[in-house]
Amino acid sequence: MTAEKTQTARPRLLFLIAEDWFFCSHYIERAAAARTAGYDVVVMTHVTSHADAIRARGLRVRPWRLHRGSINPVREAWALAEVWRAYRAERPDIVHHVALKPVLYGSLAARLAGIGTIVNAPVGMGYIFSSADRRARILREPLRVALLWLLSTRQGKVIFQNRDDRQEMLTCGFVHPGNVVLIRGSGVDVTRFQPTPEPEGTPVVLLAARMLWDKGVGEFVAAARALKREGVAARFCLAGDPDPLNHGSVPEATLRAWQAEGIIEWLGFRADMAELLRMSHLACLPSYREGLPKSLLEAAAAGRAIVTTDVPGCREAVTHGRNGLLVPVRDPVALAEALKHLLLHPSLRVALGREGRKRAIDEFSQEIIVRETLQLYHSLLLP
Repeated sequence: MTAEKTQTARPRLLFLIAEDWFFCSHYIERAAAARTAGYDVVVMTHVTSHADAIRARGLRVRPWRLHRGSINPVREAWALAEVWRAYRAERPDIVHHVALKPVLYGSLAARLAGIGTIVNAPVGMGYIFSSADRRARILREPLRVALLWLLSTRQGKVIFQNRDDRQEMLTCGFVHPGNVVLIRGSGVDVTRFQPTPEPEGTPVVLLAARMLWDKGVGEFVAAARALKREGVAARFCLAGDPDPLNHGSVPEATLRAWQAEGIIEWLGFRADMAELLRMSHLACLPSYREGLPKSLLEAAAAGRAIVTTDVPGCREAVTHGRNGLLVPVRDPVALAEALKHLLLHPSLRVALGREGRKRAIDEFSQEIIVRETLQLYHSLLLP
């Protein structure tokens, strides 16, 4: 039930986010900190198996019957109507929309419901704006028009995770310059992710991500195949599951075929990332585009060198030659060369990992991200 608000009630903050698991992995610490700071926090999301974890932090869950991969107009209209009804019932002081559908539906519902204080975080738009897939190309222009209309308002703020995305949206006129905020990623728990000496034995290269083509999984496998043919000693591990609701998901049969071929080891979803990084020598993410990849921040905090692509988001986390190596996107040959260089030079891996740990503490710690987010909320409530 929704309690009636009074003049002395705590300010209400409502998160609108597509999946409960994503909220738990990227936003729960900020939401819990907001509750501690005096906010009544509601999370409206598609509930799978993480509702209890959200409630355990003192946050209220409001289920949302959203189908992330759907483009059925009836189903989508119903999802939009649910948001509008929730906003009318909850009367939040601030709404925080995360990812494409929540930004679109939440911003429209907020206008219709008279909610004036909006925080939009248009993350996760890589598939639409970077994919060559026919479906993505068809959706691209209508989405540009919708975002231009919904984000260009002077009300509220728009959070970007990296400087490239911020500049692109400003250049395109999608957002008013005074509304733009840079908060770099979700932060990393630098206490949980601690540097440890590299383990003995054959070096392990780890790619931790959802198993999507646009995460560079295909290029990673191609590079692994080439290095194995050269006789470079290494194990290449994929940690993560396919995402059937994403049109760029790698089929499970393909992953199993690669493993049967002896190219990679597919570990599936792993919740013990800190332990997995302790067992690894090198982190890799050859993604096509990111907001700011949490897996790279965790690798940096754990003191592991990184090989990633020179694209938005990834180059926000990695400076070439400082805490890792950057390679051109969709280039398995360059990727293989960079991986080989670090596999053959362990002292360089250690030096890059040491600098990565320092950057994680100084720039990307969870404490920094929580503080910046709460400062934003507080500023929006000022008279």
